[in-house]
Amino acid sequence: MNTRFHQPVLLATVLAGTLVFTACDNSKSSPGSGPGAGMPPMTVGVVVTTTESAPLVSELPGRTTPFMMAELRPQVTGIIQKRLFTEGSTVTAGQTLYQIDPSTYQTAYDSAAANKARAEANLYNARLKAKRYAELVDIEAVSKQANDDAAAALKQAEADVAGARATLDKARIDLDFTRVKSPIPGRIGRSSVTPGALVTANQPAALATVQQLDPIYVDLTQSSAELQRMRRDVASGKISLVGEDIPVQLILEDGSLYEESGKLAFSEVSVDPGTGTVTLRASFPNPDGTLLPGMYVRARLVQGQSDQAIMVPHAAINHDQRGASIAMVVNAQNMVEARPVQTRGVQGDKWIVIGGLAANEKVIVEGLQKVRPGQPVQAQAIGEAQDAAPAQPGSAPATK
Repeated sequence: MNTRFHQPVLLATVLAGTLVFTACDNSKSSPGSGPGAGMPPMTVGVVVTTTESAPLVSELPGRTTPFMMAELRPQVTGIIQKRLFTEGSTVTAGQTLYQIDPSTYQTAYDSAAANKARAEANLYNARLKAKRYAELVDIEAVSKQANDDAAAALKQAEADVAGARATLDKARIDLDFTRVKSPIPGRIGRSSVTPGALVTANQPAALATVQQLDPIYVDLTQSSAELQRMRRDVASGKISLVGEDIPVQLILEDGSLYEESGKLAFSEVSVDPGTGTVTLRASFPNPDGTLLPGMYVRARLVQGQSDQAIMVPHAAINHDQRGASIAMVVNAQNMVEARPVQTRGVQGDKWIVIGGLAANEKVIVEGLQKVRPGQPVQAQAIGEAQDAAPAQPGSAPATK
């Protein structure tokens, strides 16, 4: 009796509980009944893009190199008698820097001068004899053979004089080489020899090095891939070249801006196979000697001009795992869209975009952390966000 009585009661209780649970579940899922239901889309701050003309500035690494450099080596063998400069000082072109013992070369010069004088005396005598014989042969006072010998002796004497003159010139050059002179103006470094040292002609070790530092060169490196991309953009009309006289600004190692402005001198015609880069050379005035050879610097130069560039704030551009530039755009359906873009450097606090965006598009700059592609949003221009009226009770606050 008890078992038959409790079974209908237990079944009724289970059915009642199921109905209650279903009702509660339907209540939670019904529209307008939850705490988050009915809220408007998230508000994001956007900027509306416009096209404008912008220079395309590249910042390239580089090192300074001398405008001219000369390594001093002796061209004759001898003992250094004097060093006629102060290490680290400025020298002029043609200034004597070392004096090599000239005694043996002076003797050779004097001997060559004496030989030349002897040859000239012989030439004088041979010329007179040849002239006399030429007159006598006409009256048959001398034989034709004697006249021919006199003419040949004259030519031999002339050749002897030419040889003696060449020997004298060689002796004069060697004597002059005992004074080691600077071929260029500039600053001279340390000396590798002192007075009393023996030096030999054309030795591999330099006596000292003179470097001209005003003006000074800066050798910059740019990847060949970037140059190819720029050429494609020029061919497609995205950018235009700025001409031949390209100004260059220099950033020193400490981050300060070099006060003198330079210009691009030339671009290398080959690619370094080891680094895949092309060398660009810029020339800078260096009147105070601020720039020294071997300094690491960075240079800014305008390599092109875009007449249809889009300028967007730095906050508008992110980068994916591969380094590609991405902008979040609110499309015509008020949905978030991830847009790959092509940037070409910065100008002030804005990116220069030359591909991927068009005019009058809404680019998200505030609220980027809380949106994802495909999400519906409400776009509000940044300038209007501060002037907007206070939100009504129950409305969702704007997210930044």
